[in-house]
Amino acid sequence: MQKFKNIFPTNYQAIINKINVIHPGRYAKTRNFLNGDITYLSPYISRGVISTKQIMNIILKNGFTFLECEKLIQELCWREYYQRVWQVKKELIWEDLKQAQPDFIHTKMPVSLLHCTTGIEVIDEQLNHLYEIGYVHNHIRMYIASMACNVGKAHWKIPAKWFYYHLLDGDIASNNCSWQWVAASFSSKKYYCNQENINKYTNTNQRDTFLDKTYDEIASIQVPDALTATTLLQLNTNLPITKLPILDVTKPTLIYNSYNLDPNWRANENVNRVLLLEPTHFANHPVSEKVLDFVLALSKNIPDIQVFTGEITSILALYNESNILINDAIISKEHPAFAYYPGIKDQRDWMFPNVTGYYSSFFNFWKKCIQSL
Repeated sequence: MQKFKNIFPTNYQAIINKINVIHPGRYAKTRNFLNGDITYLSPYISRGVISTKQIMNIILKNGFTFLECEKLIQELCWREYYQRVWQVKKELIWEDLKQAQPDFIHTKMPVSLLHCTTGIEVIDEQLNHLYEIGYVHNHIRMYIASMACNVGKAHWKIPAKWFYYHLLDGDIASNNCSWQWVAASFSSKKYYCNQENINKYTNTNQRDTFLDKTYDEIASIQVPDALTATTLLQLNTNLPITKLPILDVTKPTLIYNSYNLDPNWRANENVNRVLLLEPTHFANHPVSEKVLDFVLALSKNIPDIQVFTGEITSILALYNESNILINDAIISKEHPAFAYYPGIKDQRDWMFPNVTGYYSSFFNFWKKCIQSL
């Protein structure tokens, strides 16, 4: 738990300090390695505490040129790309986006991934790391997805739900699209890893595993024994029990959620502030106790916020009883997960606000972003 606190502090100033120590050049050179100079900012981006635009502005203000920052900005842009996909596709984000996932044989969870017993030592170690602190390196995520979907032949959706459940930076768009990119339902070909590649980027030297083969061999092997056992998933969220918030209905209410915990949002306005934890949302998209604790800790950066476990309809009822117009009373940030919120919807802080809509590939989207500069 102490390690969790060291890597992912929840105090807002500590989060900003993490941005200020970024060295874009070192990040660009080492980001693919397990011990690389990575930012550890993704949980704060996913939870809406900070924005991609805010990160870009700070590192440019710190004296780095756009050229020096380009790789970091491009990686941040992947998040904007996935969000734009979600905006257009809506609930279809849970379906194969480009084509049916090829060659899958089941829609369950490989047991060895669930129990950290694949026999690939660094993968098992990192899966334990996922359970311990709610985070694993991006390259490890690709390895795990490839093992589950392309070697173990699972459809991406169930393992993706399992991953989302445990990730502090769990974001439906980034998570689902990334799993689909690996599984070739949102890309032109499957992504494969082998033991040589794993050893290179994790500084390990394991041999004689089911992945200790060429890529061509791995693409054609039968499901290895280590990945044959499968199971159904049981994922639940234990939400806190709270009272109905006390609202001054003469003022509007800002609705926060697990994707919007921005302490600077309308910070100087005289409003009610409610972190809304809707049971229906978490029934569909469950998260672990560790993730929920992280969300609640981040919310403490927002003065006078009230945490409410309940549905948006309960907030609306408080205004309806006073004959207050809902369209003026409820304010939230635009987000595909909460499109059903009524009232005013503020826009999120985008790096590239003018690049909207659906693009069939990230690099088409990136080209448009570069042009917009």
